[in-house]
Amino acid sequence: MFHLHFRVALVVLLVAVAAACGRGSQPSGEGGGALITLDGSSTVFPIAEAVAEEYGKANPDIRTPTVGISGTGGGFQKFCRGETDISNASRPIRPAEIEACGKAGIEYIELPIAYDGLAIVVNPGNTWATEITVAELKTLWAPEAQGKVTRWNQVRGSWPDREIHLFGAGVDSGTYDYFTEATVGQEGASRGDFTSSEDDNVIVQGVSSDGLALGFLPLAYVEQNRSRLTLVPVDDGKPDNGAGPITPSADTVRGGTYQPLSRPLFVYVSRKAADRPEVQQFVEMFFSRDDLVREVGYIELTPPIYELARKHFADRRVGTAFGEGGSQVGMTLEALLARER
Repeated sequence: MFHLHFRVALVVLLVAVAAACGRGSQPSGEGGGALITLDGSSTVFPIAEAVAEEYGKANPDIRTPTVGISGTGGGFQKFCRGETDISNASRPIRPAEIEACGKAGIEYIELPIAYDGLAIVVNPGNTWATEITVAELKTLWAPEAQGKVTRWNQVRGSWPDREIHLFGAGVDSGTYDYFTEATVGQEGASRGDFTSSEDDNVIVQGVSSDGLALGFLPLAYVEQNRSRLTLVPVDDGKPDNGAGPITPSADTVRGGTYQPLSRPLFVYVSRKAADRPEVQQFVEMFFSRDDLVREVGYIELTPPIYELARKHFADRRVGTAFGEGGSQVGMTLEALLARER
């Protein structure tokens, strides 16, 4: 029995020593302290990852924040269970998510961080789809199109009588929610027979390798894959947004002429986590490092909107500015700013 107790004590001692040595040899960016956790939108992921990397460089003794990709809906599920500090979102929080957070006692601070344009893309070998209308996108993506609208010439008679292969965001993605409301007219209403993923890189790979493909994805992923994808200008049929089809760009998205596929992006910060100094420093980088937004292909907000977001965070202003929540196509941050003032 003595020998058994001695061996157990020796094992415990060795484990403790090994753990202490491990803590002492952690690499830069993997230091101690509480870990900041983010999850949610694949659209917001490149921005959050860039901010996390810069935060890690500036704070080598603090663990670098972890950024997951569960889609906007999946991220909110984790957030409202108290599993993450920050939820990345490519649309405002939904009523059901507001209710879930409320039941769990999770308060949140809603912060816009950038603009995005949802891009319609085809394979570079496509020579016919040089522009498309919102009405044609509805024809193509509406629920009743499933199994019926399967060829290019069914969308526009002058296009070839060839199969059309569709790629888009998964149903847990805020990109999917926003796109369906903007084109079909109802959030979440869509045909189901298309290749979907919460990972936008899957859509890039699918469209770039298929000459008959058409897909939708965030503009930043197009900017990173210019040689592999071709942008398709969109005509919303409204003369006040410009003459004819509009190509998404920093100017057309920020200026509001690329409609109805322009949208703001958000992070939702747990009210409880917001009191932690490391979270405060991390969140501040979203406002002070708009160069990171540009570097990953997104569009920075105007200074007044960044200042409003900074004030909301400093004041710990909880809740959403979007009423009952949801995608709310056409709501500009400028209009929101005027209302919030």
